[in-house]
Amino acid sequence: MTELIQKIKDLVHILNQHRHAYYNLAAPSIPDKEYDRLFDELKELEERTGFILSTSPTQSVGYMPVSELKKAPLQTALLSLDKTKQLRELTSFINGQPILLMLKLDGLTVELDYEDGHFIQAFTRGNGTIGEVITHNIPALKNVPLTIPYQKKLRITGEALILKNDFMELKKTLRDSNGKPYRNSRNLASGSVRCLNPKTCAKRQVHFLAFKVLEGLDEDAKLQDSKGLRLEQLRELGFDICPHLFIDGASYTPENLEKDIQRLQVRAENDGLPIDGMVVTYDGYAYSKNCGQTGHHYKDGIAFKFEDEQYETVLREIEWTPTRFGEIAPVAIFDTIEIDGCEVSRASLHNLTFIKELELVPGCRILVSKRNMIIPHVEENLDRGSYQDPVPPSCPCCGEKTRIYSRKSSDNRMIETVHCDNPECESQLLRRYVHFVGKKAMDIQGLSSARLERFLENGWLQSFQDIYHLDRYREEILQMDGFGEASYENLQKAIRASCRTTFVRYLVAMDIPLIGRTISRLLDTHFAGDLNAFEDAALNGYDFTQIEGIGSISNNSIHTWFTEESNLQLWKTLQKEMTFDERKEETTMKKETIFVGKTIVATGKLENFTREEINTTILELGAKPGSSVSKKTDFLIAGEKAGSKLAKAQTLGIRILSEAEFLQMIA
Repeated sequence: MTELIQKIKDLVHILNQHRHAYYNLAAPSIPDKEYDRLFDELKELEERTGFILSTSPTQSVGYMPVSELKKAPLQTALLSLDKTKQLRELTSFINGQPILLMLKLDGLTVELDYEDGHFIQAFTRGNGTIGEVITHNIPALKNVPLTIPYQKKLRITGEALILKNDFMELKKTLRDSNGKPYRNSRNLASGSVRCLNPKTCAKRQVHFLAFKVLEGLDEDAKLQDSKGLRLEQLRELGFDICPHLFIDGASYTPENLEKDIQRLQVRAENDGLPIDGMVVTYDGYAYSKNCGQTGHHYKDGIAFKFEDEQYETVLREIEWTPTRFGEIAPVAIFDTIEIDGCEVSRASLHNLTFIKELELVPGCRILVSKRNMIIPHVEENLDRGSYQDPVPPSCPCCGEKTRIYSRKSSDNRMIETVHCDNPECESQLLRRYVHFVGKKAMDIQGLSSARLERFLENGWLQSFQDIYHLDRYREEILQMDGFGEASYENLQKAIRASCRTTFVRYLVAMDIPLIGRTISRLLDTHFAGDLNAFEDAALNGYDFTQIEGIGSISNNSIHTWFTEESNLQLWKTLQKEMTFDERKEETTMKKETIFVGKTIVATGKLENFTREEINTTILELGAKPGSSVSKKTDFLIAGEKAGSKLAKAQTLGIRILSEAEFLQMIA
């Protein structure tokens, strides 16, 4: 059967070359009679084997575009994998077990489903549990069989990708949504598979390589518990599969592993496959199932990410920018380089200690990476030995003298930072106003940073309260560029709307250090939305750490802020401009869940929530978001790299939920 399927693939390739010459080049390469003979041979082989490729000339595939990509739950969750960059961690994970070592293909993970020998549907990985339906585009892929010689249900997953050589040709003419050439094949493959019109996808040379059988091919006892053997069986059915090695695992050393990784890298290079690492997964299905999973990844596999590639460039300037709390943050400005398809010319330098340790000065050659393919980072200075103190003697905004503060880091290192102590510094003032009018605070739409800066320059804003009396300057504002009657009235309407607010928004707007929306919600709940009760507690030494989720540093920050007379005056007088909504208990979700009144701690990286979003969800459930694990904790939601909090929760016997389990419980 394998030889016949290979013969079919060869005939499809040959006939498509002749079709291209005939239809596109107007230069027939063989006589019609010979073409017909090859065509008939292909058709006979397809009928005999039950194997038909999507690109077969025997198929007049009618591409049917869709109006939108529908979403659907995945029968088997397609979760991610934990990651490492250390070979010894990879060897430790193997732990003597039989494994598959395979390429980590750089494309889009998709699932293909077959029944009765016919392709029926396909999905993207989506968020791991909900995928997008891409059935309409699969016939447009270059190497996916539409019928196979296997009559039972078969579900497989693999990578949709564009080969390196194809991508180099495509990028010459294709442009992204910004009108620029595509910078990497991964983005192009992902966009192509998710196109609404299959004709567009068909032009992108997208291939599919299978890497796992989710269901099927388990009739043979030898195949039932081996991922590798089932994957090889897919090859027998005509699928192209991800290059891999089966490894016994016993006595497997980092040196052995490194050699095998190099072997697969050579294979990827020779085949033109885009990769960004390797994958190690246990071969046995039963053993893998016992490993379990988190809400983010399965524990039966691990991805080995290649070290972040470093690019040489020249540091041109260290830019110092005051923040709204007075720290002056250093930023590296360097000659533009391209990393992972993105132009990069700036990176945070964190603090003065970081600059000193790398001996950074303008003009030196530096190495820059994009850590975890996200955050630009200065890794090394190639021209050490000429370090000079870069600290600006005065604030770049207000001109006041700068100070160097020292603090201990979590690992007991001394960290130096540069500060401007002038509370009237224009940059700090502007950032405080921007925060005050922001969406999470007073939410005054139309008061952009640029407009606030102009109002401050004109002397119209001496305090936040002045925002609510800008009508004094109506005629002057109407004379400003960008303002007319309509835009002025819209701004006034937004200002008036913000006068009706809540405890949480008002407290966030005060910008008390470390007191964001989550803690403000906790205080809102504890004091039943009563600003006077909260003020009284702050002024009379109340211990806010009694409230689950508030630590000693936040407690001290509240008391310190209220000891400043100017802050207390702002707190009191601004309330006169406001009307506060009555606090309404959110009871709908509370009555339907087991979380009411419980303390829930979320830790690690979550797939579906930011830290603020998960805390908001916990509060909406009638529960309390905790910041640390203790005997009072009822549930721990464990995301990727949960770390010490997970270990402590296990020790204390606290119920641990994956993110997926938590979502299911509140659905």
